[in-house]
Amino acid sequence: MSGSYKLVARTSRPEGSTVSIGDVVIGGKEFVVAAGPCAVESKDQLMQAATGVASAGARLLRAGAFKPRTSPYAFQGLAEEGLHLLAYAGRLTGLPTVTEVLATEDIPLVAEYSDALQVGARNMQNFALLKALGAVTKPVILKRGLSATIEELMMAAEYIVLHGNPRVVLCERGIRTFETATRNTLDLNAVALLKQMTHLPVIVDPSHGTGRRDLIVPLSHAAVAIGADGLLVEVHPTPDLALSDGAQSITPAAFASLMCELAALTPIKQRQLAHGRDVASHRGRLASIDDAVDRLLRERARLTHIQSSEPNVSNIGRLPREILKL
Repeated sequence: MSGSYKLVARTSRPEGSTVSIGDVVIGGKEFVVAAGPCAVESKDQLMQAATGVASAGARLLRAGAFKPRTSPYAFQGLAEEGLHLLAYAGRLTGLPTVTEVLATEDIPLVAEYSDALQVGARNMQNFALLKALGAVTKPVILKRGLSATIEELMMAAEYIVLHGNPRVVLCERGIRTFETATRNTLDLNAVALLKQMTHLPVIVDPSHGTGRRDLIVPLSHAAVAIGADGLLVEVHPTPDLALSDGAQSITPAAFASLMCELAALTPIKQRQLAHGRDVASHRGRLASIDDAVDRLLRERARLTHIQSSEPNVSNIGRLPREILKL
């Protein structure tokens, strides 16, 4: 199968590769979280979201200036004005920016204002767009198509790399299945498989993954456990009033809480999470880490007790006394 995607196959770079967006490295030790509203709606809306996610520890600011919508009557984004606002918010918060590009003719404009270009699910097999993105120097976040197979996603990435741009990040964002309880079905087994098949970084979009904000937290936890390199989360100051995808967006406060939980989980996978910028965020993360350590120590003590009660059981793996003194 790998004969169809020689350049992005894990066999071509067994150690894995990283992609830098500004000063943010995806695919390394850091678990990278990109966050922001689905669409740029106004300066106030974007700045509230941007400052909120930045203070909570997001490393990338994502928002759409050009929005491909199923209905031609739905909000289509602010176009170039949205790009101006996104670049302004990125400079003010210090976050590199990510936004979607829809057509080949829009690439120069979007690349001028954004630090990374996103290919949406509907454009995953827009081969003219993929070829053109191979000629740019900006990183590309390539989302899996609604009904695309894993092999098709890999070959879409191969188009970009083959035409000169190796800076590609894959994104699992849910696929369309027979299930109607959720907007999409987040295919987490695809993430685990992709980490074996390709050297490219792989991130997860839990917002589009189901279209339900109440599932973002557990799916984000699962993304960490499965070995993903990061997340793409939709955050809006007032989700119920959002002009696009409000049902799958969380508030900045909920995002800060999620980041605290991720801070406790990422070390288990030998990852680290960027620090939040406000005191409350630090305190919340420390509390979450303390809770996680406490649970692990209690479980270790329980297992040690069971082990010591068994006859002729080895003491290999006993918890060091230095840790018990913490």
